[in-house]
Amino acid sequence: MLELRRVSKHFGATPLLDAVSWQWPAIPDAGGAEVVALLGPSGSGKSTLLRIVAGLEDADAGDVLWNGQSIAAVPVERRGFALMFQQFALFPHLNVRDNVAFGLREQGLSRADARVQADAALTGVGLAGYGSRTVTGLSGGEQQRVALVRALVTQPRLLLLDEPFSALDADLRVTLRSAFLNDIRQAWDGQATTVRRVLLVTHDEAEARQMAHHAWRLHGGLLQPLW
Repeated sequence: MLELRRVSKHFGATPLLDAVSWQWPAIPDAGGAEVVALLGPSGSGKSTLLRIVAGLEDADAGDVLWNGQSIAAVPVERRGFALMFQQFALFPHLNVRDNVAFGLREQGLSRADARVQADAALTGVGLAGYGSRTVTGLSGGEQQRVALVRALVTQPRLLLLDEPFSALDADLRVTLRSAFLNDIRQAWDGQATTVRRVLLVTHDEAEARQMAHHAWRLHGGLLQPLW
């Protein structure tokens, strides 16, 4: 379970995060995935907080814990988290299959085994036969699905989503929200006892209300509960 203890971050004299303390809420009967949203306007510090959780950025003060243990000194690749960026960050020099297999290769799987698992994961979200395609030839929605599968195929204990729909047009964003949650449930097929946690950063309250069980707003460097 994720916990923040008095996490602070300043840019110059501006406090983006002001001794933020927070703990992952209890979510009974989540239906396969627990989704918590972090709302706030551009520049409020919500993406910075996500990067601190991921280990991509250091806090000025405070601590990040998982199951009561500090992970502040744990490197990114050993946290067991997956981060999906708003621009998807797919590798243009790799085909779809090898993009999805990348994280598995980083975990030590052979190229052959990683590709087999990648193809199976792609099939699970309706992208069977897409493995040999170039990512630059995919639609925005297809690129999003590939980015999601790449994040989930490594079976992370926490999925971090940074504005996952902002690169898409408004109509497509609405269409893909429900499909996105369904993709998570299908692709994230760990053991029955596995808790699937998703931290969603967004500026769109309608998006958060459709997807999240609970939400907080980051304002003035502090987290304020919304629902």
